[in-house]
Amino acid sequence: MGPALDLIKPAAIDIRAKSEESFALRFASVRRSTEALTASLSAEDCALQSMPDCSPTKWHLAHTSWFFETFILEPTLPGYRVFNPAFRVLFNSYYQMVGEQYSRPRRAFLTRPSLDEVMRYRRHVDELMAAFLGQSAPLPQTIAAAIELGINHEQQHQELILTDMKHLFSFNPLHPAYQARRHEPATASPAMDWLNYQGGLAKIGHDGNGFAFDNEGPSHPFYLVPFQLASRTVTNEEYLAFMEAGGYDRPELWLADGWNKIHAEGWRQPLYWEKLDDAWHTHTLNGLLPMNANEPVCHVSYYEADAYARYAAARLATEAEWECAASRANTVGNFVESGRFHPTGAGLADSPGLPQQMFGDTWEWTASSYLPYPGFKTSAGALGEYNGKFMSNQMVLRGGSCVTPQSHIRASYRNFFPPDARWQFSGIRLARDA
Repeated sequence: MGPALDLIKPAAIDIRAKSEESFALRFASVRRSTEALTASLSAEDCALQSMPDCSPTKWHLAHTSWFFETFILEPTLPGYRVFNPAFRVLFNSYYQMVGEQYSRPRRAFLTRPSLDEVMRYRRHVDELMAAFLGQSAPLPQTIAAAIELGINHEQQHQELILTDMKHLFSFNPLHPAYQARRHEPATASPAMDWLNYQGGLAKIGHDGNGFAFDNEGPSHPFYLVPFQLASRTVTNEEYLAFMEAGGYDRPELWLADGWNKIHAEGWRQPLYWEKLDDAWHTHTLNGLLPMNANEPVCHVSYYEADAYARYAAARLATEAEWECAASRANTVGNFVESGRFHPTGAGLADSPGLPQQMFGDTWEWTASSYLPYPGFKTSAGALGEYNGKFMSNQMVLRGGSCVTPQSHIRASYRNFFPPDARWQFSGIRLARDA
């Protein structure tokens, strides 16, 4: 049998980089990182939007600045004058309490302001934030909390810049690469093993030690029945076997909504897969590459993940099962810092008997709907709109991906997307009853 789960507190395992850096240094670092991710892009690249769920890179650059201007500078600096009053509407995402928002599906229509003006906006915000954070007076708790949220919010948009740009480039017949980098083939994947968990009374949710988003708490007890979890994620080769077995034509494998979706959209393979000369290729941030059989399958919807699990005589893990298993997993993973921007194979297990790839490579769909934990309460004011109001018609994903900053993720982190979303780096880990 595997590890007992009695009184396990997964959120106590925090894989964020431990640092004593000041707010000023952390703020400056995250702002530089965002701009480093966009340095190779042209103004044309930054202006386009490939679908309503994506945003132009220029919008991401402006919105993350809007966040600090709106929630830190305006309410804190006496006599502060906004950089441009029109930006209040143009770069507001969904904060109804702040005011109106420009239509999300039409963000690509905003040829003005120019990218140069957006960068001037960033410099304006950066200079004032640096001066504000350089003061010797201690920050009020509410302001410190908002700055911490803003730093983590910008890391989320760093990931979105990469996922949105990948989606945009996928429509270009020239197959442009976000970066010119030699692809590193994945080594042979180890056999998938089943790890046993005894179940019992567990604690899930963030324990309050360090930063967490409000949807990660409060920490609470949860009873788990015994279960098994796959030792690694599902590979391209394994998913291809599902396709070749007629997986997209077998209604017994699909939820009704999923069956309707794959027929309405004509889905026959994961997003970004393309068959050339009888061989599968995949569009990546490194350009169009031959599909590597040993890499984790990704860019699949919840519906596809669930159908594959049924095909494999298994299921998806609940988020409680995932979090408890992750509490003892190896926290080393393939994150954005690696510079690969692409999932890699599991390789040989560093810690036999523990699950691999729990962090990084691909977000893992869970069987759990995105709902509030017992005792959850939204924060007061506009920042209370950050997470809580989306707790409907979404599924939870866990673990981060190859484009997630490593300092951003932890075992209790709850990502969420609609079940038909595929443009994120979303993959599959199997579970089953013990």
